[in-house]
Order: sequence, then C-alpha cells, then structure tokens
Amino acid sequence: MLIAIDGPAGAGKSTVARALAARLGFTYLDSGAMYRCVALAALQRGGGKLPERPGALADVAHAAVIDLGGRLSGSAAEHGAGAEPGTVLLDGRDVTDAIRAPEVSEAASVVAADPTVREALVVKQRELIACGDWVAEGRDIGTVVAPDAALKIFLTADPRERARRRAAELGADVDTVLAEQVMRDERDSTRAHSPLRAAAGAVTMDTTGLGVDEVVQRIAELARAH
Repeated sequence: MLIAIDGPAGAGKSTVARALAARLGFTYLDSGAMYRCVALAALQRGGGKLPERPGALADVAHAAVIDLGGRLSGSAAEHGAGAEPGTVLLDGRDVTDAIRAPEVSEAASVVAADPTVREALVVKQRELIACGDWVAEGRDIGTVVAPDAALKIFLTADPRERARRRAAELGADVDTVLAEQVMRDERDSTRAHSPLRAAAGAVTMDTTGLGVDEVVQRIAELARAH
C-alpha cells in the first residue's frame, strides 16, 4: 500500500509521514530530502552557487546516489553498505544535517522548480516505491509520482502557523520565515512543471491547532478504511 502525503512547507508533512510510517510499519520516503541532496551537490560543485549552464542541475540529479535510511535511489554497488534508518547519504556521505542548512533549503526550492531535475528524481522515487508499503511525502507525490496511490492526503495549515513551526525547527525569526515562505509558496504553486496542488481524490486536512498524534490517528483511520 502507498500513502501519498503532499502539502506546502510547514504543514507538518515530514513529521506526520514519519510518525505514520512508524505506526503502520511502512517505509517512509522523504522526497524533499532528495531535492535537498541535489541542491547540496550542485552548490558544492558550484563553489556555493547553483550552476547556470543549461542541463547542469539535471546532470547532478541523474548522477546523485541518494540513500534514504537504507533505501537506495541509485546503484547499491556504487553506494556501499547503506544508511541507517533516519540517515541520508549522498554518494556515500552522511548529509543528514548538511541538507537542512538554510542556504541548501533555499537552493532546494530553486532546484525543485527545474523540470529536468523533477523528471530525474521522479524516476528515482518511482523505483523506490515500486514494491512494499510506503508513506511518501512531498509536493507532487499524489499528482505526479504516484497518482494511483491507495490514499492521497493534502496537508495544509494557516500560513503563520506554518511559519512558526518552521522557525522553531530552524531557530529563526518567524517574520523572516513567513516572508520566505510566501515567496516559496508562490514559486511552488505557479511553476509550469508539477505545481503544488491537491491531487484528484486527495483528502485535504488542515493541521492548524492539531497535534501530530491527532493528525496521524486520522490518517491511520483512513488507511485502515482502505
């Protein structure tokens, strides 16, 4: 069974998806971590800047061997022993913390808007979720990656609540995060390729004021109904 969870930044996708996967005994797929890995690799190649050459980001995405807690998106032979659960490896290096740096987060939003990068990573994501039970989260899981998912959820929340959560996670100023969030939401929702939106048949759930356990319980009940 595949449960697809989409939604904007700060809606609680990662926290909810991880907890839901643990409750159901499913494997958790953090698609955002894959875009962050590509952003980190591109920044490192470009000396701190994203490459401007056409096709450069796609090249990085195709070449990246990403391991999400023991689930490989590339050749296992190139990768070695694999990551521990909760750890992200990029080309064999632990980048779990590095991909959460503010500059990588900003670059990841730009990288994710590149249709050639999305095409490359969608292939990797589909390879990962082809077998087994999964909770996959991102911004286009239910619309593009797995439109036939058994259960599709679109999480949202009040913009300021989302910014508050994100600021607490990053140790940043709420107003600064809110301003950046507005720009990111606009970019994600208006991009030509795989714009952020609720998938056909998705259950929209507003998490404003709800605890993680409550949201997880609601989705678990929907999953059992399937």
